[in-house]
Amino acid sequence: MTPVTASRLKPEQESHLSSGSVVDAVASLARRELAPLAGAIDSGSVYPAELLRRLGDAGAWGSHRPDQGKADLGCAIQSIAALGEVCGATAFMAWCQNTLAWYAFNSGNPALAGFAAGVASGRILGGTGLSNPMKSLFGIEKLKLKGRRVDGGYVVRGALPWVSNLGPEHYFGTIFEIEDAPGEMVMFLADCSDPAITLQPCKPFLAMDGTGTYGVQFRDLFVPDDLILAAPAGPYVRKIRAGFILLQAGMAIGLIRDCIAIMNEVGGSLGHVNRYLPQQPTDFQKLLSELEAQTMEMAADPFNADDGYWRAVVELRLQAGDASVAAAHAAMLHCGARGYLMSHRAQRRLREAYFIAIVTPATKQLRKMLAET
Repeated sequence: MTPVTASRLKPEQESHLSSGSVVDAVASLARRELAPLAGAIDSGSVYPAELLRRLGDAGAWGSHRPDQGKADLGCAIQSIAALGEVCGATAFMAWCQNTLAWYAFNSGNPALAGFAAGVASGRILGGTGLSNPMKSLFGIEKLKLKGRRVDGGYVVRGALPWVSNLGPEHYFGTIFEIEDAPGEMVMFLADCSDPAITLQPCKPFLAMDGTGTYGVQFRDLFVPDDLILAAPAGPYVRKIRAGFILLQAGMAIGLIRDCIAIMNEVGGSLGHVNRYLPQQPTDFQKLLSELEAQTMEMAADPFNADDGYWRAVVELRLQAGDASVAAAHAAMLHCGARGYLMSHRAQRRLREAYFIAIVTPATKQLRKMLAET
């Protein structure tokens, strides 16, 4: 394992870019550098590591750093949306990277200050391994990782089926249950360069194969105390959970924007018949405006501990997934046969929209959460 040391993780200079300039810089990179790669990322022939690092240089991964106990996720969400207008897979990787930064920013472990700076700058890339733990917390699955305390840290074993935005030098955050204390959980950072971790390529997906998604096996991985995000994990998860979910709204906002653009693009040649379709781009523009307004309002207060706020976050995430599928479906119908060509992005948008609806927390989990809240 490569240790997390001061020499590896030098503190970054604070960014003085405004939120608007960060989003503008991200949007420019998306149009200029991401657009030509979108098809290859979708098919799995490209994982855009260098682009993710350049996005870090532009400030994309550090805008939601808490300051004096407060944080605003608005810039991060709009940056994800700017990427999502061009490529849903990259918007998802941006969510993974931002979420990893969110974990590190909010850890009470002082040893992780340099790590947080490295993630924010893009020098360290990685993801979030909370799919299984999020399902476990709401009674859908059992935790797949177990750990035991040893001198200087913990030893962890088990396997996670899907973790994204990974590679041999990447990190991700996840949770294990202490073997001799059922129900007691610890959240930690996993270093993919450690020989006790094996990354297993996944079978091809319907879309977004270039997202660095792997199955991860832990064979008695030693996790030093310097890589512990929270022990116990419960209070920490309650603190970060709204941010974890709200950041996903950027994927939906970007995709819906482009689906509206697709419908408008074919309006000139197909508008005479498309006007008979029940859902028009103006309908989705109104829906999008409402979704963005609600998202930005909630994004300004991610540490709100009120139960009503938490329920509103879950409802918003459910709405975002449903709206993504509806907008992509409408875009396909507006395009007709031309949208059915593999060369047309409408079919990619439909496949990406279903991912937004099923990525954790999926539509069915969100509905379960609301029913039990």
